[in-house]
This record gives sequence, C-alpha cells and structure tokens, in this order.
Amino acid sequence: MTIGSEKEPIFPAYSIEMTAQQAYERQQVHFRAHPNPSLEHRRRRLKDLRAALLEREEALKDALWGDFSKPAYEVELTEFLTTLIELDHTLRHLPQWMKPQRKPTPFVLIGTRTDVQCLPKGPSLIIAPWNYAVVLTLGPIIHATAAGSPFVVKPSEHTPRAAQLLKELIESVYPPEEGTVFLGGPEVGASLLEQPFSHVHFTGSPAVGRTIMEGAAKHLASVTLELGGKSPTYIDRSADLLDAARGVCFGKFSNGGQTCIAPDYLLVHRDIADAFAAALKGEIERAYVPGTDDADLTAIVSPRHFERQQALLEDAVSAGTEILTGGGSDPRSRRIEATVLIDPPETTRVMQEEIFGPILPFVAVDGVDDALERIDRRPKPLSTYVYTKDDAVVERFSASVRTGAVCKNTTMLQFVQPFGPFGGEGNSGIGRSHGEAGFRAFSNEQVVLRRRWGGWILRLVQPPYGPRTTWIGRLFRKFT
Repeated sequence: MTIGSEKEPIFPAYSIEMTAQQAYERQQVHFRAHPNPSLEHRRRRLKDLRAALLEREEALKDALWGDFSKPAYEVELTEFLTTLIELDHTLRHLPQWMKPQRKPTPFVLIGTRTDVQCLPKGPSLIIAPWNYAVVLTLGPIIHATAAGSPFVVKPSEHTPRAAQLLKELIESVYPPEEGTVFLGGPEVGASLLEQPFSHVHFTGSPAVGRTIMEGAAKHLASVTLELGGKSPTYIDRSADLLDAARGVCFGKFSNGGQTCIAPDYLLVHRDIADAFAAALKGEIERAYVPGTDDADLTAIVSPRHFERQQALLEDAVSAGTEILTGGGSDPRSRRIEATVLIDPPETTRVMQEEIFGPILPFVAVDGVDDALERIDRRPKPLSTYVYTKDDAVVERFSASVRTGAVCKNTTMLQFVQPFGPFGGEGNSGIGRSHGEAGFRAFSNEQVVLRRRWGGWILRLVQPPYGPRTTWIGRLFRKFT
C-alpha cells in the first residue's frame, strides 16, 4: 500500500515502521493521561501557532517559490490569509464549541436532563497535499488542536522546502506527544496509516482517498476526505460577462490551476458563447503576460504532473479541439500558458478526468437543462459555480446538483468562509472541515444523561409485564 503520488520520493528512504509506531504510542500514552485538554491549553497552542506562522511568512514564500514558482502575493492571499482567518475564527468561537449543549427533554424522559459535550477523539493522522502546502497542512492541525486531539502530520514530498519549514514551525509549537511531523514519500504515509489512529484527515485525489479509507477501516477510524473532481461552471445568458470572465480567470488559473475547487470546465449558454469567449480571452491576456515566462502564473509542481498536462492538451488537440488562447508550454520551467479549449469532444481526457492544471474546456450548451444533464453524467463535484442574475437559476442548480457548494457569481470563496462547512460527497469527499465542522471532525460527541427525579415513571414500564405496562406504554406513544 502506498499513500501519495507515484513519483519517486524526494526525501531519502529510511525505515520508519518503529518510528511511526512509537510516535503513535507516545501520543496515546499522553492522551490517556490528559484526555481532555483545557480551553486555556488549546488556545495557547493556537496562539503560538499563529505567532510561529507569521514569523516564518517570508521564508515560506521563498520556499514555495523554490518548490514550484508560486508567486509571493498568491501565497499571501491563498495561503496566509485563509490560514489566519481559520485561526482567528477558531480562537474566537472555541469557548462556545467546547461548552456542553443542553438538549430538549421529550415527555417520556421527564425528570431527566441531557447534555452533549465534545471530547477529543484521540491521536489523529493528517496527510496533507502539496498544492496549498500551508493552509491544507495547518488547517487540519488547527481543528485537531481545537478539539484537543494529538496529531501526526505528513506534509507532501512534492514541496520539500515548504515541508521542511512546516516541520520546523510545527515542532516549535507542539511537543512530540501532542504533534509530530514525518517527512517522506508514499511509503511514510503507508506506515503511518498502519497505526490505529482515531481519525484520519486526508486531502488529495479520489484514487488515493479510497486507499486511505481502506486503511482507516482496518482500525474503524473515522475519516475526513477532501478530494476533488470536475467542478463545473455555468455561464447563464443573463450573466455579467466581464464579471464572470474575471471570476473564472481567477478561480481557474490561480496556483496554475492546481486547486481542487477550481472551475474544471465551462458550460456556457449558446446565446452568449461568442461574447463570453471574447471576454474570457481578453481577461486572460490582461491578467497573465502571454508566454511561458509569466511570473504570475504558478508552475506545474513536478515533471510528471507537467507531462500529464501536456498529454491532456495533446489528446484534445488531436481530437480536433480548437484552442481559443494559450497552449504554449516550457518543460524547463514547467509552466503552461493559461489555455482555453473550445468544445472538446466528450471522449477526450480533459472532459473525462479532473484536469488540475491551467487548461479550461469551454463547452456551449442550450441552457440550464442541458447543463444539468451534462453535470449529472459525471461523479458528484466538490464545487459548482453559477454566473447569472437570476436566483431561480441558482436554485435549480442547488436542488439538482449533489455538490459540496453552489456559488453564485464567484469562485473559490466558499473555502474562505469559516462558518460554512467545507467538503464534498462521494467521489469529491467524505465529512466536513473548517470552523466548527473541523472541530467536530476531531471530536466525539458524548451524551451525558442525568436522571434527577421521576424514577417511579420508569418502574411503571418495568417487569413484571402485564396489562398495566401495555396500557402505559401505549399512553406514552401518544406523547412522543
């Protein structure tokens, strides 16, 4: 079993089986001695994490530029801002999340009081991706810390400079019995997954997500799987075309298209297809310097990922697909131009696979019904975007598409909203994260039911059974 990509690990291979086991056992021993860390302890760790992150901001920007030429401003916007929003939101609301919640008492339980409290699940495993190395590593750590659960985290081997800095950052805040970092490739993730962690949080592809779920099932561990899929974007004929072009351009080509919630393909109402194609091309030319040396366009993370993008593009072109704009690439810098493909056939790879790069299929459709029918052919998407002035169109998509989020006239902002649980369904994910949902993912909801009085009521329905217990039982049913 391997966890991660098929690429040869950047870090040197070494024997980690006992180390992984020892890391888990050390955390388990500590957790048994300290099963419910105080609010003050959790908040102190989160504040220290915030300070350590800010202290290393410039170093992490340099590391991500070295790993795959990610522009510093994009790191600041999509990595640091989103992480700080999550941190500050958690610090603000954690006291309320930890407070036991009083529940109503039905008539048949009169004389009792029920509270639900969130307790830590215990040592948890976090396997983080490379595409947003900071926020997708630290986000689950924020949630685990808020819940009081120790964690072991494996950053991605594809961004080794950032991974090393994140290791130093995390270890400066957490003692190993509360937080441990493992660097390495798929064999490291596989060894960690063999340990009986209480919860496993994974962000990555559906294919690897299946392996994660299989491994977690051996220990009956709960899972949070943040996967991906082909997130559609519908451009209605009522849409503001310039606004839609800007939103699509930002959402698709940020991070070089290597975003799980990026618009994966466009479904454009046929009545405005030509006008929107012109607007989108103009916006791409405004936002990104033509050519493959544009420093604002993040490079593809590895040669293997670059070759896959090239293969997707070549497959579409060989099927007769027109290129509206872009199409150029440079293997030395691993940059591919922001590329739009006009009406690629359904059989092409760009219409069958999640693209995860700066290639955008543009498909003209006859309207909402046609768009929904095309979306329904594919597995459930992580996100769905709709550009329209008509709220009824948004309601149609919300009611018809099984998706993690439906966004009107914007892309990707659902990830930044800490009050909204983030996640997918089926092929696009299992479970929810962010804000309170992330806290609950690493928590176990425990019911505490107290009987204060009314013992005589229970005795009325206890043995020996007879006509009286039957009558009382039927009476209780009337008050349920």
